[in-house]
Amino acid sequence: MALPVVESTNLTARTLFGGAAAKDLAALDRTVVWAGEQSGGRGRQARVWHSPPGNLYHSYLLRAPKPVGQCAQLSFVAAVALAEAVERLCPLADPRCKWPNDIVCHGGKISGMLLELIEEGEGGNPWLVLGIGVNIITAPVTGALFPALALADLGCAVTVEDMLGAIAARLDHWLARWQAEGFAGIRAAWIARALGIGFPIEVRLSEETRLPGIFQGLDAEGHLLLEEPSGRVRRISAGDVFFPGRHGGSEGCSLQSTA
Repeated sequence: MALPVVESTNLTARTLFGGAAAKDLAALDRTVVWAGEQSGGRGRQARVWHSPPGNLYHSYLLRAPKPVGQCAQLSFVAAVALAEAVERLCPLADPRCKWPNDIVCHGGKISGMLLELIEEGEGGNPWLVLGIGVNIITAPVTGALFPALALADLGCAVTVEDMLGAIAARLDHWLARWQAEGFAGIRAAWIARALGIGFPIEVRLSEETRLPGIFQGLDAEGHLLLEEPSGRVRRISAGDVFFPGRHGGSEGCSLQSTA
């Protein structure tokens, strides 16, 4: 479904799902809502996602092949798919995965994702909407926690249509692997492209609670593993992660596993 302007592709996908008869829901799986511009795009914690023309804004309606308790893993599925799509169309971009679902190229965030549960569904397979935005020709200058970058800034002449096709193809591939093989292969592919493993980070659980340590990777469920100064390894499911003195100085990126 291609539309010139919408408030939000996630909202449009939700509305499409809500207006469908029960007998027609199966046909909506893998439906793509694509807009040339969003008037009310948003990210996690209702942060504004600036959406001018020329970039890619799209959402997928998905019937998850896993129970709701494992649906946070879809963030990693999508991150790997997007990283591979960027690699294929713009190898010089050197896309890196930031826990759990951001893609960073040469110190700048080129994409944002928002995964939302629509309903748990019958048979234990929930319906989700996965929104993905990619900065193709312009990047917003905002107060975001991590600087934004567009692929055009890296000299990549990529069309919105080509990027959409590449992401959809790789997402189909990794969804099939997730269904058939579980999370282990997704985790390995994500770690192979991970940004910052083995380096100091600071995880901000709130303005008052900041946890320094070494980023030691992911556990089997996708939680961030933080080695604290005491040597204890802590599992973290949500937070804002900063790389002091590295990857853009003290800049950080908002990160959260979506469950």
